[in-house]
Amino acid sequence: MTRPNIVFIMSDDHAAHAISAYGSRVNSTPNLDRIAAEGTRMDAVFCTNSICSPSRASILTGTYSHINGVSSIWTEMDYRVPTFVDALHDDGYSTAMFGKWHLGEHGQSLPRAFDAWQIFPGQGDYVDPEMIDADGAKVVPGYATEIVTDLSLDWIDERESEEPFCLMVHHKAPHRPWVPDEKHAHLYADGSIPEPETFFDDLATRSQAVRGVHMTIADDMGSDDLKTEVPEHLRGEENREERMRWKYQIYMRDYLQCIQSIDDNVGRLLDHLDERGLRENTVVVYTSDQGFFLGDHGWFDKRLMYDQSLQMPMLIRWPAEIEAGSRCEAIITNVDFAATFLDICGLDAARALPTSQGRSFRPLLRGEEVTDWPDAAYYRYWEHDDPIHHAPAHYGIRTKDHKLIHYYGAGLGVPGASDRVFDSEWELYDLAADPTEVRNVADDPAYALIRVDLEEKLAEYQHRYADEPYRGEGTPRPVWGPYDQEVFARVAQYVAQVNATSA
Repeated sequence: MTRPNIVFIMSDDHAAHAISAYGSRVNSTPNLDRIAAEGTRMDAVFCTNSICSPSRASILTGTYSHINGVSSIWTEMDYRVPTFVDALHDDGYSTAMFGKWHLGEHGQSLPRAFDAWQIFPGQGDYVDPEMIDADGAKVVPGYATEIVTDLSLDWIDERESEEPFCLMVHHKAPHRPWVPDEKHAHLYADGSIPEPETFFDDLATRSQAVRGVHMTIADDMGSDDLKTEVPEHLRGEENREERMRWKYQIYMRDYLQCIQSIDDNVGRLLDHLDERGLRENTVVVYTSDQGFFLGDHGWFDKRLMYDQSLQMPMLIRWPAEIEAGSRCEAIITNVDFAATFLDICGLDAARALPTSQGRSFRPLLRGEEVTDWPDAAYYRYWEHDDPIHHAPAHYGIRTKDHKLIHYYGAGLGVPGASDRVFDSEWELYDLAADPTEVRNVADDPAYALIRVDLEEKLAEYQHRYADEPYRGEGTPRPVWGPYDQEVFARVAQYVAQVNATSA
């Protein structure tokens, strides 16, 4: 049998609850829904470090941040461990990458093992973006989402090899500052986008570290995101609720308009594969590098371990093996992607990518029961007290019914993290009784035994993934590689730019 192709579509910051296949209350995504209807919807896929660069590095390498060295948005890819693309390319696959890379644009951090690639520098621009390829940088006219799709379709059509291919279609949307294309500018313009259930969450039971994050729509979403100044009558603490509602409608309108372009272009890609006779033997994957807060708990952005940030949407179509309209509820992480792609392509992941910490979930896609499949996901956010959002470093464990989070309050010298030390704090959520995660029960005596069990499971998973728990001052820090001084300089420059914009 001919080995299957892989088309791996990934957006940036696209929350699962902004996809109608996942029951979105705010938008309709018929082309993404088509992948789910013709394949499977994965309901419990979680990132292991909810921020752009680390998630992408974990997907490529099948390893956690402390292994691959990409701990924050300030660190770059140095290929200390190989990628699944390396393995596929060595095994005869044609490979290509178009769109957002965000793992470095110079020297050894550039894309490797791709026959063709063209990427945005950094986050990239939405309109007439600069793009980098092996020949250098140039401006490409048009709208970013359509450009990435055009490059992908052209590469499929221009391939001369009969070998199977792995194509990575990586959109910058819907990352901030949410600039829609003109054809979708009329959508969601009436100010009627529903607010989430937890929009006015008072955060009363949460840790002090979480209550201090700078991610509120009311107070932290600025004019650069809104593309307009807050009217005078909405300023001040007495107008906070009205201001929050006003900002939310603008934010969500632009965010959802950007997603509509993604949905349209996913439809173009699906149609093209069908027209070229590639449908049956091509695995189409849609995901996002992490989730995003869409007003949930009054926030935007990601980083924290609550489900809206933690969950990655994942829709997969592969007629040869996946039953149309199926669902998978097993707990999976982005560290599992690499092993799964290699398995699908006929490679033994343990040999082709021996550094991988993940496991192939291909049997789960076929509907098989895997009795020893992990029953929890381990998470760690390293970029402690980052200079813009001030999110605390933390790690935790998420099972089907519970979530335990430890805010250990120190950056361990990680690039992009501050040296400010917070108090150690814990949160525990009963996801069955409290699915919106508004009641922290970490110190509730009724949950004492559950907390003990979860702390044991957390230690077990840290041991499994060779991660070092925080034990106070002197805890060993990971070896992050050669970029540290450059990274700290880049952090300082970026913060200065943000402060200048906000002034």
